[in-house]
Amino acid sequence: MDYSPDPVRAAGPPAVTEGTPDGPIVLVLDPAGAAKHDGLPATWRPFADRWRIVWCRMPADGGLSEADEILADPPVGGRSVHLVASGPFGEAALGLAERHPEAVRAVLLVDPAASGYVEAGDGASADEYWEQDTAPRRAALARSGVDVRVIAHSEGGARDRVPAPLPLGHPDVAEAVRKSVAELGRKE
Repeated sequence: MDYSPDPVRAAGPPAVTEGTPDGPIVLVLDPAGAAKHDGLPATWRPFADRWRIVWCRMPADGGLSEADEILADPPVGGRSVHLVASGPFGEAALGLAERHPEAVRAVLLVDPAASGYVEAGDGASADEYWEQDTAPRRAALARSGVDVRVIAHSEGGARDRVPAPLPLGHPDVAEAVRKSVAELGRKE
């Protein structure tokens, strides 16, 4: 999959923010550039009553720097920041967590090995290699209190509809994020 800037996807704001100011922060690095029209994907809207969602649109100029600025300014009242990324932005998410371990509670990844085209259904096996390759970085983050998890894989077939990485607006991804944020909240 090509992640070079597409002028259509790059149009719009670098970030869209919705949700309650009192909940955990879910910071999304979206390679597809969803939320172009200042609204979250439909699968994420039900979470806005519990979370503060910042959807950083990576094709838009300033999406990654927006995420970095949010993490550089620690959350008020010790609220958790859960960083969500897929495919080619898995590395960027790890880098943000390494620079701001005091602000990040977890890095939740979808098909992190899919930095290019991965055949539908090969997401899990590609991610196994990625997990071996990033083991030292993930261990260092764990020692800093940052939980790194692969929460969803492309399984192929009609449900995915596209090659890896799964889009972050995919219903399976939204549900995996919901479960992870709930579980991590119980551990705090």
